[in-house]
Amino acid sequence: MALLDRALVRLLPAVPKPVVRRISERYIAGEELDDALRIVRRLNAEGKMATIDVLGEEITNPGEARAIAAAYRETFEALHREQLDSNVSVKVTGLGLKLGYDLCRENLEAVVAHAGERNNFVRIDMEDSSTTDDTLRVYRELRAAGHENVGIVLQARLKRTIGDVRALAGLRPNVRLCKGIYLEPPEIGFRDYDAVRASFLQALQELWDAGCYVGVATHDEWLIEEARRGIEERGLGREEYEFQMLLGVRPALGDDLVRQGHRLRIYTPFGRHWYAYSLRRLQENPKIAGYIASDTLNRLVPGRNGSG
Repeated sequence: MALLDRALVRLLPAVPKPVVRRISERYIAGEELDDALRIVRRLNAEGKMATIDVLGEEITNPGEARAIAAAYRETFEALHREQLDSNVSVKVTGLGLKLGYDLCRENLEAVVAHAGERNNFVRIDMEDSSTTDDTLRVYRELRAAGHENVGIVLQARLKRTIGDVRALAGLRPNVRLCKGIYLEPPEIGFRDYDAVRASFLQALQELWDAGCYVGVATHDEWLIEEARRGIEERGLGREEYEFQMLLGVRPALGDDLVRQGHRLRIYTPFGRHWYAYSLRRLQENPKIAGYIASDTLNRLVPGRNGSG
């Protein structure tokens, strides 16, 4: 299956853009905020929470970075107005990190402050390893400045992550823990599947040991089962953790979690940069390409796998 997934990814650049858009419709809310709000309303009606991401990492000037920040403030206004259960996820590159740390910090703090005034929360996404130090730095600085409504993402794929968990433990951070989609050099990132899983579980246990709220972000059924076992052993209440998944990826698995009484948050991206996002996510995580191909085929072929 891994070979098939990688083969699918190699074909992506040759796929006509309208076809990619049709496939991506299930995994990206759309181009406009109203599209994202429509999806969040549906998710909330299904008993799920959301986190909205404004797509736009290829920032070339400060004006574009400030426009992304303004889009997040507009998002918070809409969420507050409609009383929807969603926070936001932000990427530091989208807020101008590659143009300058101070620009990024200024934009991010404005977004976090705006969210706090509306009793909402900002998750700082973790990108590739070139941004890790600055991402952790800006998170620490915001916490030191008194902002409690901000969380961070840690990636099990990075060999440094257990050290980062221990370094952050005193802050009791609100963490999204994921495997990580970026293929890093072997000296800094795990390549072995089982090693990534082991790192994920160790990070999860140490975060819980430190009293942290963790968003367990994975579509890996084995990891989900291990997390559920840990939740039961620790006697964690429903409000002390959550599971997280990507919009449109393995929705039946997410529905099962909700039926079992777990809180589930769905990552909901929108924006004009949908094509670059689609290609990047699929190229950097071939397994997601396999999930998407399987789900798409299920929808196109009536009766496949008992559907229809």
